[in-house]
Amino acid sequence: MNKISWLAVPTEEGAHEGVRKLWNKAEANLGFVPNVFRAQALNGEQFLAWWNYFNLLVNKPGELSNVEREMIAVVVSGLNRCVYCAVSHGAALREYGMEAQKADTVAVNWRHANLSAREAALCAFAEKLTLHPAEMAESDLMPLRGAGLDDAQILEAVQVIGMFNMTNRVSSALGFIPNVEYHSKGR
Repeated sequence: MNKISWLAVPTEEGAHEGVRKLWNKAEANLGFVPNVFRAQALNGEQFLAWWNYFNLLVNKPGELSNVEREMIAVVVSGLNRCVYCAVSHGAALREYGMEAQKADTVAVNWRHANLSAREAALCAFAEKLTLHPAEMAESDLMPLRGAGLDDAQILEAVQVIGMFNMTNRVSSALGFIPNVEYHSKGR
């Protein structure tokens, strides 16, 4: 196997039982095991705790659409220059239905994408919270409300932004390499 992290990556035999089950489920559903699942498996309990919250925020029905959550993930990951997350969630954004050219543009500079007012408000909010968290003010919620988001949707957006800022840092700090499969998904 090619190196996917700057840390040791456990073998299937050495991985936590719950992690092995997740790997098997991913292989059955996706046709591959995401490298982030392997790279974070060194501490099985912590990985599973992260995965349960991540899965709840990003993969389960919520207040925002799948496209909105993945768009936020791509914007945050692009701003943080997290290769793993920008590539993997760019693939998810395309698979959830955002046209490839628009999704690729969002990944580089969301301002150049043909976004709806709601999408642009979410991207602008994600950018400010990612780059200038100490400058956040109540007034930063007004463009979101003006674009039709309610408080539950705003809270979910904040949670997704926070999750990706944390996950980007873990992925970048440990050199996670995205699976090759992500590059062609949704194209």
